Amino acid sequence: MRYAECDRMGFVHHSAYVLYFEEARTEAMRSMGLNYKEMEDAGIIMPVRAFNIEFKKAGRYDDLLKIVIKITERPAVRCYFEYHTYNQEGEHLNSGFTELFFVKKDNLRLNTS
Repeated sequence: MRYAECDRMGFVHHSAYVLYFEEARTEAMRSMGLNYKEMEDAGIIMPVRAFNIEFKKAGRYDDLLKIVIKITERPAVRCYFEYHTYNQEGEHLNSGFTELFFVKKDNLRLNTS
C-alpha cells in the first residue's frame, strides 16, 4: 500500500478502493479479451451505475493487497462485478460490487447489440 493512499491513522483511505477495483475490473476484462480502450474507440463506453463496499477490517500502510474479482452474471446491457480484498496474511478486508452498463458514446443510449 502506498503512503499517499493512507489516512493519518495509517489505514488505506476508503476512496482508494474505487481506484483499486477499477484497475482490477480493467485487467479482468482484458484477460477475457475485452480491451476497454478498443471498446471506447468502437463507440461503446461503460459508465458506473452503482458502487458499494463493505469494510470488514482496515487495510494498512505497506500491506500487499490481493483483489479477487468475479463477474456475477453474463454481461448483456449491464455488467456486475464483485470484489473481495485480502491482505498478505489472507485476511478478508472488504467486499464490494459495481454495476456498469454499456452505452453508445455518441448518444449515451443503451447498447443492446
